[in-house]
Amino acid sequence: MRALTPAARAALAATLAIGLLAGCGGAADPEPTAATETVEPDTGVDKSAAPEPVLPATWPLTGVEGEIEERPAVAVKIENSPQARPQTGLEAADVVWEEMVEGGITRFNAVYHSQIPETVGPIRSVRPMDAGIAAPLQGLIAFSGGQGPFVQRMRDAGLQVLSQDEGAPGFSRSSERRAPHNVYGAVNEFLAAAEPGRPVPPAQFAFAPSAEEATTATAGAPAARLVTAFPQHVPSWDWDAEGGRWLRNEGSAEAVGAGGERLGATTVVVMRVEVVSSGALDPAGNPVPETVLSGSGEAIVASGGATVTGTWSKAGDGDPVVLTGGDGQPIQLAPGNVWVELVPTSGGNVEIS
Repeated sequence: MRALTPAARAALAATLAIGLLAGCGGAADPEPTAATETVEPDTGVDKSAAPEPVLPATWPLTGVEGEIEERPAVAVKIENSPQARPQTGLEAADVVWEEMVEGGITRFNAVYHSQIPETVGPIRSVRPMDAGIAAPLQGLIAFSGGQGPFVQRMRDAGLQVLSQDEGAPGFSRSSERRAPHNVYGAVNEFLAAAEPGRPVPPAQFAFAPSAEEATTATAGAPAARLVTAFPQHVPSWDWDAEGGRWLRNEGSAEAVGAGGERLGATTVVVMRVEVVSSGALDPAGNPVPETVLSGSGEAIVASGGATVTGTWSKAGDGDPVVLTGGDGQPIQLAPGNVWVELVPTSGGNVEIS
């Protein structure tokens, strides 16, 4: 064997050394991998819950938008005999209730809150059902005359009583009419006499946000005339499509106010009610009737040239009337003034055409 040169021996030694290191140490460890972090892109979108919509303020007794005045409601007893017509201030009432009194004629309980007329009247006496009409308002009731038990019932119901017989402010007599059809009242003076703490009245009916969303508009049957017959008086209502309201008639004559304006309502609510004897007699010896305003009964609601039928219910004097449709849902009225006809189930009648 031929001897290796010095250079060959050096190259062989280097090769053996590299192989030895590879056999002992194995492959070199890989570089460590850096940890990764996922970052969501900022889209600028707020994912929190949407704020509740801010609803416009509405007057509680009409559902009409407006800046609410911090004052109580005033209920005033207004006469409706032929000698009392035309009445003053009825056109400004938020709600007018028509109730039967002695002899089968009617009288009004007119409620003022969103509008305050200068003068109202002629003002007459209270009846037992006026407590159930006015007590849910938690305000004032103004009248001229009334039997002691009836007046006390108003007080027991939590109302502030303003009686002309007791010298309350705001009453006067007109020289243009004969007594007892000549007592008038200044509503601002009634309000000035309000006890501290008398609240803004709570809503008495459920109102839709607009006439187009009222129950009569969404589920009603077309109607152009509504006749509400009491035993000795037959008021009626005609739909005025141009004016967008129901126009009132007293018998065969158009109902107008003292200023010549036609009386009308955005909504007419008819409640079929039981009328019983109160056990009292009037000065002429006639039994004083009482409309029963607790329990439930048939209801008809007219607005927007249409009507719906349902039921009314009321738990007691201090509770408001609840109107419920045939589907079990609340009847929502169109925003605007309301007339309520308390038509007796016996001796009264309602016709829709």
